[in-house]
Amino acid sequence: MALSVVSPTIAVMNVAELALSADEARRLALRAQGLLGAADRPAGVPGILRRLGAVQLDTISVLARSHELVPYARLGAVGRAAVESAYWSGGRAFEYWSHAACVLPVEEWPLFAFRRRARRARGHRWHVLADSGRACAAVRERLAAEGPLTATELGGAKKGGLWWDWSETKVAVEWLLDTGEVVCAERRGWKRVYDLAERAVPSALLHDDLSDAECTRQLVTQAGAALGVATRADLADYHRLKATQVEEVIAGTGLVPVEVEGWGKPAWADPAALAAPPRGRHRTTLLSPFDSLIWDRARTERIFGMSHRLEAYTPRARRRFGYFAMPLLSGGRLLGRVDPAREGSTLVARRTTFEGDLRKASAAVPAMAEALHEAAGWVGCTEVRVEQVFPLETHEELVQAVKRGPGRG
Repeated sequence: MALSVVSPTIAVMNVAELALSADEARRLALRAQGLLGAADRPAGVPGILRRLGAVQLDTISVLARSHELVPYARLGAVGRAAVESAYWSGGRAFEYWSHAACVLPVEEWPLFAFRRRARRARGHRWHVLADSGRACAAVRERLAAEGPLTATELGGAKKGGLWWDWSETKVAVEWLLDTGEVVCAERRGWKRVYDLAERAVPSALLHDDLSDAECTRQLVTQAGAALGVATRADLADYHRLKATQVEEVIAGTGLVPVEVEGWGKPAWADPAALAAPPRGRHRTTLLSPFDSLIWDRARTERIFGMSHRLEAYTPRARRRFGYFAMPLLSGGRLLGRVDPAREGSTLVARRTTFEGDLRKASAAVPAMAEALHEAAGWVGCTEVRVEQVFPLETHEELVQAVKRGPGRG
């Protein structure tokens, strides 16, 4: 028997537990990720970063790099230069190990004290220097005297061999980054630019005062807000915590225990997300495979019914969807995916694959055409060319929808 309601669609089953339908959970997740409802354009890219708490970095660049694609998915065709500036100017952000290598809002610096302490306790990276003290001291001295520098400017990133054959200088500066003495303050030509933490991090935030438990409690709380509703594994995966770390602090996060239809495991929701029903405009957009909406593959399949894997490192002959297949989000659902490429001023849809039966695939064609045109315009392409399409019966439909242009698919 329901005792009260949080919204017209979410009923309290007892004082401790809410029951959510799978559809409600999906919409809560979309809104939490900034993909349902009006975009907060005045807050811009810094607002997206604060909302998500982490934006993953990756070396692959097809349409653009992943950290550019994330705000694009939420804000539309925001200028790419503006994206870089929002991350790397004004001391708004830093780069560190979260879900993976991520851009993080500078306010989160204290929350990663537990990870910096763990790195210091381990004593080294996977590389071991014969004289780490001397190498680290040399890096400190150069940065103090000359300001922010790349590894190349510090003396060279590699010994001359393969990419992991790092120079002594590169090993030292990465160790100092791991332990918090040095910060990646920006990227220049995809190279990290290092600076002393005392210069790059605001003095009020430059401390490791929080206990490990307080760090993880705040990170789990932040992950809960960014996910909307999540299982214990979801919460752990967001900043790559251990399940035991989540278990130890979850009671103090304020997250609300919920039961989600079809999930079959305990879940928690952000109380702010439960305060009002998720409504508003859905984005139609292509998502980076590293977007935080879908970077957790098990969660993506549970919420959206799509089994998605990055195939960039899969041998070409074994790829089902393509090198950098980007899921299509429209109407709050994942309707398909496309493997894009750029040839001069043409965006090429190398392989487009729609989800579901032929009827569902055909219904998704206009959304795919819209998303391709918007993406093309954003990266400066003037044409879109469609190559392979599955199901085969939708090939000509997509070709014609693309020819008709934006808004007429």
